[in-house]
Amino acid sequence: MMCAAQAGQRGRRVALIDHVATIGEKIRISGGGRCNFTNVNASPSHYLSSDRSYAAEALSSYTAAQFVALVERHRIPYHEKKLGQLFCDRSATDIIGMLKDECERGRVTWRVPCAVQGVAHDVAGFRIATSQGALRATSLVVATGGLTVPKIGATPFAYRLAEQFGLAVVPPRPALVPLAWAPEDLDRYGELSGVSVEVEASCGDGRFRENLLFTHRGLSGPAILQVSSYWNGKAPIVVDLLPGVDVVRWLAPKATGNARLANLLAERLPKRVAQAWCTAHDFARPLRELNVAAAASALNAWRIMPSGTLGYNKAEVTIGGVDTRGLSPHTMCAKDVPGLFFIGEAVDVTGWLGGYNFQWAWSSGFAAAQFA
Repeated sequence: MMCAAQAGQRGRRVALIDHVATIGEKIRISGGGRCNFTNVNASPSHYLSSDRSYAAEALSSYTAAQFVALVERHRIPYHEKKLGQLFCDRSATDIIGMLKDECERGRVTWRVPCAVQGVAHDVAGFRIATSQGALRATSLVVATGGLTVPKIGATPFAYRLAEQFGLAVVPPRPALVPLAWAPEDLDRYGELSGVSVEVEASCGDGRFRENLLFTHRGLSGPAILQVSSYWNGKAPIVVDLLPGVDVVRWLAPKATGNARLANLLAERLPKRVAQAWCTAHDFARPLRELNVAAAASALNAWRIMPSGTLGYNKAEVTIGGVDTRGLSPHTMCAKDVPGLFFIGEAVDVTGWLGGYNFQWAWSSGFAAAQFA
């Protein structure tokens, strides 16, 4: 919708095709129904990609401030929740309505629901076979997203089309997704479901100080969702249960008498978490019988090896996608197929949690619209 509106408003004749009956469902369900529509801090450092520099040009061509100005022109009330995250005051449907209005301004033709049955390319451009008949176009923009939330229409269409035209695809996987316990950890921590604690979680190049949420199947919460994008299934997630605390200095004077680590930890962590963690790590004995340095090291670097993720149904985005090495960072157009553009989640650009992925949608859509 963003790309269609912008292209239409610059005088292009635009048809928007979608195979689902209701446009904007991913917007509607985001942010608990209030849509975290951008982040005021959006910059290239908040994105993962095989080419970390690829997103920079599009993000600078259409910034978070520009999208906020559009929201304000449509008189949509919003608020900043935390860490630069902007949400609608009323409902995510305000953003959908705004984009539809912008498409109307651009005289966009809607073909919804309409299935694309095939795409061919010749010297005259593209021929798109659809359930509503064939279309000819000099430009074709693929904004069909990734594999997340298949129940609202996600498909691998973008990847198949990219491969049809000789573009590489970085293998997709779920990102910003809860992680599942290994069986032995499920036995140890499964009863903590619903308990939340502030931690610093890290994996690879990702390090986030946010809340961790225990669930009946594994781990969730902002800290875990963030590091899940960096998890390759091979290295463990490392969790600091007491970020910023010099644990040895805190515990050493208490290592006398019958003081127990679980009771001391309950001063800083939920009691159930303290007890379960100490039992799992064989630290249930009196503190004087423990190696304080070893306990401190384990608390500051709890190594967790998940059994996997909870999959695309629970993921917020797909990491991977159309390889950016085959696309122009300036136009979003395929380098070897003039007129073929890929934008948004279909591309191998994945943002952090907190509005960054929507900003990539707006920025990449705007960039492609200037040339499509």
